[in-house]
Amino acid sequence: MMDTAKLVASLLMQIKAVKLSPDQPFTWASGWKSPIYCDNRKILSFPEVRKTIRDEFVLRIRQDYPGTELIAGVATGAIALGALVADSLNLPFVYVRPEAKSHGLGNQIEGSFSAGMKTVIIEDLISTGRSSLQVFRALSEAGLAVAGMLAIFTYGFPEAEAHFKQAGCQLETLSNYSSLLELALQTGYIAPGQLRLLEKWREDPENFNK
Repeated sequence: MMDTAKLVASLLMQIKAVKLSPDQPFTWASGWKSPIYCDNRKILSFPEVRKTIRDEFVLRIRQDYPGTELIAGVATGAIALGALVADSLNLPFVYVRPEAKSHGLGNQIEGSFSAGMKTVIIEDLISTGRSSLQVFRALSEAGLAVAGMLAIFTYGFPEAEAHFKQAGCQLETLSNYSSLLELALQTGYIAPGQLRLLEKWREDPENFNK
């Protein structure tokens, strides 16, 4: 039976959320060049995939975070999935921007909550972890008891692991880069030569393609 990490990786490949472009790398917001891009927003367009991801999050929360009182989605990629998870658990929901708005009410956290509520954050993807941890800090500073963060996928950069450890934020993900590459090679989604390129990129993404 396929484990959760490979199941989720297979779903991402099935809906073509994972894109490869070794010759013309994608540029991330951080400026990094990447031969791979994982677009988890595509999940929302596929009802069965969307339901599976939602149910896996719900299962993790029930098992690992009993007594959760609030679900928080990271804007913008995890707002919809976070709301679906909250609905399944019959819990209140808020969403959080990495930074407060510069207009209107100037909110960073949108929705109703009370200080001390046990909160689980839903995120779509972890790269360096910096923007995700801005949300963790915002919720903590607002007086919420953040139990942890659940994300669909992580690239598994050591930098991200160090950032989460330093911040004291527990992170769990449904799938990861290693599981994705292993399954992609097995199914012919990538060729052996591409595997080495993708492994090399993760070793030093900041200097890739320089």
